[in-house]
Amino acid sequence: MLHVYRRAVKIEKGHRVTVKVDLSVVDGASLEKSTVEYIQGSGTMIPGLEAALAGLEKGAKREGVLEAKDAFGAPSMQPPLKKMKRSEFPADAKITAGEQFTAKGVNGGMDVVLKVEKITGDDVDVRLVHPLADKKIKYSVEVVQVTDPRPPPMPVSALELEEEQ
Repeated sequence: MLHVYRRAVKIEKGHRVTVKVDLSVVDGASLEKSTVEYIQGSGTMIPGLEAALAGLEKGAKREGVLEAKDAFGAPSMQPPLKKMKRSEFPADAKITAGEQFTAKGVNGGMDVVLKVEKITGDDVDVRLVHPLADKKIKYSVEVVQVTDPRPPPMPVSALELEEEQ
């Protein structure tokens, strides 16, 4: 009887990963409880969570707490600057570099924090900051599947090479 043994595929850069995720703010609200699929290293997963998943394989479970800087406060998660006009802020607002304002989310979505970076005349450069950027995030994950989307190397015998004489 022939047995085929498959080596478990570990999560590494470029692999397609499916995980069950349960995220919540430490001492706060639940954020997400779902099954998520992503490509490791693509930048679509929370940086600290991606780092915690690296090297795991199907069936692995892990839980812990991500520091704010490794979750939604990670510099890689911050979008570029956006130019706004002074008139877009409340008339009585004192606008200085470092000041933060909250803007209502689109279609009832999560509010957005605007952090003033620089003021030049009537132009105000702001960075959109995730509202959870200063929060620690509790996570619980289970790896459902890990696949390597790259094709395996072709066996030499399949190349049908002719030997030189």
